[in-house]
Amino acid sequence: MIQGSKADFPFFAEHLQEGRPVVYLDNAATTQKPYPVIDAVRRYLTESVANPHRGAYQLSGEATSRYEAARSRVAAFLNATSSDTVVFTKNATDSLNLVAESYGRRHVGEGDEIIISIAEHHSNLLPWQRLAQENGALLKYVYLDETGMFDMEQFRQALTDRTKIVAVTQVSNVTGIEFPVAEIVRASHDAGAVVVVDAAQSAPHIPIDVQALGADFLAFSGHKLYGPDGAGVLYGATCLLQDMPPISVGGGIVEEVTERTVRYMDPPLRFEAGTPNVEAAVGLHAALDYVDAVGFSRIRRQEQELTGYLVRTLQAIPGVSLYGGTEGVARHGVVSFNVGSVHPHDVATILDSQGVAIRAGHHCAQPLLNFLGIRFCCRASLSFMNTKEDIDALSDAIISVGRWFDGSA
Repeated sequence: MIQGSKADFPFFAEHLQEGRPVVYLDNAATTQKPYPVIDAVRRYLTESVANPHRGAYQLSGEATSRYEAARSRVAAFLNATSSDTVVFTKNATDSLNLVAESYGRRHVGEGDEIIISIAEHHSNLLPWQRLAQENGALLKYVYLDETGMFDMEQFRQALTDRTKIVAVTQVSNVTGIEFPVAEIVRASHDAGAVVVVDAAQSAPHIPIDVQALGADFLAFSGHKLYGPDGAGVLYGATCLLQDMPPISVGGGIVEEVTERTVRYMDPPLRFEAGTPNVEAAVGLHAALDYVDAVGFSRIRRQEQELTGYLVRTLQAIPGVSLYGGTEGVARHGVVSFNVGSVHPHDVATILDSQGVAIRAGHHCAQPLLNFLGIRFCCRASLSFMNTKEDIDALSDAIISVGRWFDGSA
């Protein structure tokens, strides 16, 4: 029975530190896996392993059915018009690179413009930076306003008739702040630009409707959404996918090959060369069913309450600095901070010794941290299955950091 709590996750019963469950506050990096996901992968691996799309025998047909059922489930999760708009990849990084290398190289040339936000994860920055450098395009940044929000006025001024790509995160992995993607898409389309949305941090927290957003491309990672590693998704509008060549070529993506020519299959299979990661797709299917059973309304309600409590708790600790937003700005489960002058890696190590797991570093978002005036920071990231007791444990551990460094520990 799904409870929508830690009881659904075997990790918390199995992984104890000094006899206590770990306080896991690194959900923005990856999430723990609930029983339904683990069970679905186990069943596939014990009952239905075969190479999909390639065999005329029953077992291959079963593997194909499970793989394509997962694709249909993702399409429903995104409210896409067809499962043919869903490409399976390794992760969101792989998806974003696919768009840049396939669509971008065909449609962005010398003198063209690519606009991204300063808040992008390196996965939605480096592919565009490289494309701009190699194709002679101009990479333009939109910065954040005083509240930590995407600056729409600055964005509108940056748009020109040379803008070909706008690439933007839906939720920042450093601040947890949601950007106005639908508004960004409307303005971009008015200028004739195609929009690529990084939904890696939004997919676990809010429902995504690609039709309502109007996104041309959208990427997310299953492992951040309670699914297994290796389950990445790229959504692409049909007309755009049809115009894109595959980046990886090999078995499973061709209609016909001769000694000198090749005719590729239609999307999405065109982009899925080689034996696919069926167990990851099956696990992602189960993860989406799990999230649906818990319900986004409940997820959002619990996470908003927890995030507010986390912000207030950290603000009450002397010497703690929070980053990325003013009071009243909604965050989706992510709060970044520093503890006085203590290096974040030291903070994370001390917290780990007390059974509290957080992230420390630049969070693959160095330009954003530079914009915020810091090099590194700590990050606590929540899931709906966290509790106020977890946040209290984090607070106690942070307070102990000061004792370590003033010699009173």
